[in-house]
Amino acid sequence: MVILNDTPTSYMEPLHKEIENIVRTGGLQGLQDKPGGIYLRRADQIPEADRILLHAVARVVIVADRGSFEDQIERKRVAEPLPPLMMPRQAPQTYPEPTMAPPELSFFNGLGGFHQGGREYVTLLGAEQWTPAPWSNVIGNAVDFGFQVTETGGGYAWSVNSRENRLTPWSNDAISDPPGEVMYLRDEDSGTVWSATPLPIREREPYIIRHGQGYSVFEHTSHGVSQELLLFAPLDASVKISLLRLRNRTGRKRRFTITHYNELVMGVARSSSARYIITEIDTPASTIFARNPYNNEFADRVAFVATSENLASATCDRKEFIGRNGSLDAPAALRRVGLAGRAGAGLDPCAAIQTSIELAPHEARELIFLIGEAESKAAAQDLVSTFRQSGNVNSAFEKVLNHWDELLGTVEVRTPDQALDTMLNRWLLYQTLSCRIWARTAFYQSGGAYGFRDQLQDVLALVYSRPEITRKQILLAGAHQFKEGDVQHWWHPPSGRGVRTTISDDLLWLPFVTAFYINVTGDASVLNEVVPFLEQPLLGDGELESYRQPEVSQQSASIFEHCARALDRSLTVGEHGLPLMGGGDWNDGMNRVGHLGRGESVWLGWFLYNALVLFTPHAEARKENERAARYREHLDNLKKALEEKAWDGDWYRRAYFDDGTPLGSARNEECRIDSIAQSWSVISGASDPFRMGRAMAAVEEFLIRRGDGLVILFTPPFDKGSLDPGYI
Repeated sequence: MVILNDTPTSYMEPLHKEIENIVRTGGLQGLQDKPGGIYLRRADQIPEADRILLHAVARVVIVADRGSFEDQIERKRVAEPLPPLMMPRQAPQTYPEPTMAPPELSFFNGLGGFHQGGREYVTLLGAEQWTPAPWSNVIGNAVDFGFQVTETGGGYAWSVNSRENRLTPWSNDAISDPPGEVMYLRDEDSGTVWSATPLPIREREPYIIRHGQGYSVFEHTSHGVSQELLLFAPLDASVKISLLRLRNRTGRKRRFTITHYNELVMGVARSSSARYIITEIDTPASTIFARNPYNNEFADRVAFVATSENLASATCDRKEFIGRNGSLDAPAALRRVGLAGRAGAGLDPCAAIQTSIELAPHEARELIFLIGEAESKAAAQDLVSTFRQSGNVNSAFEKVLNHWDELLGTVEVRTPDQALDTMLNRWLLYQTLSCRIWARTAFYQSGGAYGFRDQLQDVLALVYSRPEITRKQILLAGAHQFKEGDVQHWWHPPSGRGVRTTISDDLLWLPFVTAFYINVTGDASVLNEVVPFLEQPLLGDGELESYRQPEVSQQSASIFEHCARALDRSLTVGEHGLPLMGGGDWNDGMNRVGHLGRGESVWLGWFLYNALVLFTPHAEARKENERAARYREHLDNLKKALEEKAWDGDWYRRAYFDDGTPLGSARNEECRIDSIAQSWSVISGASDPFRMGRAMAAVEEFLIRRGDGLVILFTPPFDKGSLDPGYI
C-alpha cells in the first residue's frame, strides 16, 4: 500500500505527521517501508514519471477528494453504449446433413487412429463423444513461434518463448481444456451461433479432426454448411494461420458472420499481464494491434490479429464480448449486431474481429485469419500484408508439408511391428523437433526454457536426418557453460536468465553429445568452434541453486575446451571412488541423496564412463596428451570402483547417501532395485558381462509387470521409510 500525501511540503507538516501516527499506532509499524507493507511518500517529492508508474501498476486507486472509501468502492458502473440486439429474420431450420465418410484408419481405438501410413492421426467425434484426455498437436517453427491445438480446438499461441511470452492463454487444465482462441459462425437469418471446433459450442453433428506434422484440420458439417478449418504456422514467420473453408450446401443464398476471438495474455498469465495490455483497431487494415509495455524483454513487441476480409466490426473488451458472468459457449456479443469497437488501455483485453459474407447456392469461400507477433508495428503490418494473400498462404502450407516429408523421410525404419514403425517414422521425430526443440511446451507442461541436458538429448535423434540442428544445439549449450565448467541447468531465451545448480550430470551431456555427433557425421570441425563462457557468483555453502541473469564472459574457448572443462570438473569422487551426486542426477530428483557434497551416484559412474570412452580419442587426436592420460586413468579406476563398490550381489546399487548409506540395495526398505543403474551397466559397456546379465534378470523379475503392462522405475516406492531422497 502506497500513501501519496498531496499537500505541499511545509515546516510543521501536520497532515504528514498525523498519517505517520496512524500507521505507527495502527499495528502496522513493523510493515512500514517493507515489501508487502505500507509506504508513505510526499507526492511533490516524487518525479512525475514515478507517479505515473505507480498509477499504472496499482490494483486500486483511492483519491481522498472523491468521497468516502465506501462511496468509491461501491460507485455505480457507467453503462457504455452497445450495438443493438440482433433480430432474427426466421426461426432456426433443420437441414439434411450428409454423413461424412470416415477415412480408413489403422490402429483404430474407437475414437481415433492413424491415416495415410501415420502421416495423420484422425479423431472421430460423434454426438456426446469425447476423448478420455486431450490429444494435442504442438506446432512450432524455427523462428521461435508456434501454437498448441487439441481435438476440441483450444490451445494457445506464443512468440519467442512459450512460457514468458504467451499471446493467448495456456490453460493448465487437464480436464476441461478451455479454449482461448475461438472461430465462431453465425447464421444472419436465424441468429444461430456455433463454433468451427468442438469447443466451446458442441453440436450433435460429427467432427473429424486431423492432426498432421505441422498442421491440424477440423471438418464439420452443420446448418447446411460444410466447414473445414486448417491451422498451421509457416516455417519462417511468427504467425498462426487459420484458413476457414465454407461451402453452402443448400439451394438458397446464405448470409454468415464469422468472428475470430482471442483472449490476450502477452506475458506468462492473464492475471498478471492483462491490465497492462494496450490495444488498437485498424479498420482499413482489418487488424487489431496489441502491446504490453510491462512485458520485460518483450515490451517493444507488437501482437496482431487480422483477417483477409473487410473488417465489419471489432472489439478489444473481453467483458463486452462475453458479457458479465457470461461464458464462451454463449457470448453476449454474438446476440448483438456487431462489436462495439472498444480498444485502448484499461480493458479486460481480447482481440475479436468480425467479418460478414454471403454464399450463393453451393458456393464455396476461403477466409484467412491471422494471429502473431513481430518486433515492431511496421514488421507486424508486413506480416499481415503478406499472409492476407491466399497465394502466399497456400505456398507457405506447401512448404510445411514438404519440409516434414523430407525430414521424416530421410531414414525409414521397417520392423515386424507396424505400430513401432508408425511412431518411429513420423510422430516421434516430429514431436522431438517441433515440440521438444522448437516449442519447449506441451499440454501438461509449458516451460519455454532450454534445458542444458534436455535439448542436447533431443538433438541426438536428429543426427542422421538433420545434423546441422544437432551442431547448432552443441554451440548453444556451450555458450551456457560457466567458466568453472558447470552449466546452467536451464535458461530462458532471449534473456538467458536461468538457474545455476549442483546437479551433477548436466555438464557431461556436452562432451557426450559432441563426441556422438562427430562419430556419426565425421564433422570434427565443431571442436574448433569458439563460444564464450558465462560468469556468475559461485554457489555458496549449502546453496543448491541460484536463478539470475549471468554475464557473458570476456573469456571464450573452443568447443573442445568447453567439453574438456565439463569432464575435468566431473572427475572428483567420493569415498567409494564413485562420482559425486551433488543436487541430483539424471532423475532430475533425489536431490537430498548427495546435497551435503559426499553422496555418490552409481548411474553417473556409468554415464561418465561412457562419456570418457567417447571423448578421449578426440583429446588424443588433438595431442592433449596430459588430459587424455588422466581420462584413461580415471576410466580404469572408475570401472574398478563400479564393480567393487556398486555391485549389491544380484544387481547394481543406485547411489550412496552423504552418510554412506546405500540406495537401491537389498538392504533398503524402499527403492531396493532401481532400473536406471541396471540398464546403464549395459549401455555403458563397463560392466562385467556375467553381472550385466544378472542385473537385467533382476529387472525382469522385480520391475517388469507383464500382467499390468508396466515397466516400473524402481521398487518399492518411497512411502514410509526413514530414507529421505528428496523430491523425485
